[in-house]
Amino acid sequence: MKILSVTDAEFTNYGRIIEGYEEEKKQIMETLQAKTPIPEGVDYVAEEKALQDLSASSKISNSLFGGSPMQFGWCNGHNTKLNCLEYHRSSEINLGATDFILLLAKREEIVDYKLDSSKVKAFLVPKGVMVEVYATALHYAPCQASKNSGFQVLVGLPQGTNVGMPQFTAGNQEDKLLTATNKWLLAHAEANEAKDGAWVGITGENIDISSDLI
Repeated sequence: MKILSVTDAEFTNYGRIIEGYEEEKKQIMETLQAKTPIPEGVDYVAEEKALQDLSASSKISNSLFGGSPMQFGWCNGHNTKLNCLEYHRSSEINLGATDFILLLAKREEIVDYKLDSSKVKAFLVPKGVMVEVYATALHYAPCQASKNSGFQVLVGLPQGTNVGMPQFTAGNQEDKLLTATNKWLLAHAEANEAKDGAWVGITGENIDISSDLI
């Protein structure tokens, strides 16, 4: 699979690089390195107190999210597979203390609540580059950027995202994709999430970039 860079023009269809915030990025990366593990699999924590308490987090909330309450967590580990794609009704902020790769597609490419994995593109996000992933971009767990390294990635989202599950009676098919607060999910049939009952909405190959890494 061709691995593009977030500096390539193609990335503007999915998100943007956030300029500035050098001191804030330094604080966040140091905290990720000091306070968060890199497991063999993939772990996600929606809100990490060590990140939440940073002055950097307050500044980002007040500027990038216009003062709306945000949660700062992390997604760390080792991963080379697509497995699922999700979207939110909001942008997501990512910043790596390591290089990492995002597998992305566009919500508009979903047809009848299905997406062919051939639509997915891979983007390398270098360590220290902060990106906004648009609400219109499908994404999921990051991938590692080399065979022998893991990843440590900040996940900044509106407060409550991915936490709990609202209780309601589904009124349409999209409602059946909701798996947590502000989280709509499409799973590949091979993914554990599908085995747990998530909507099987990814067709084609379950992308694995392991052979593309060095």
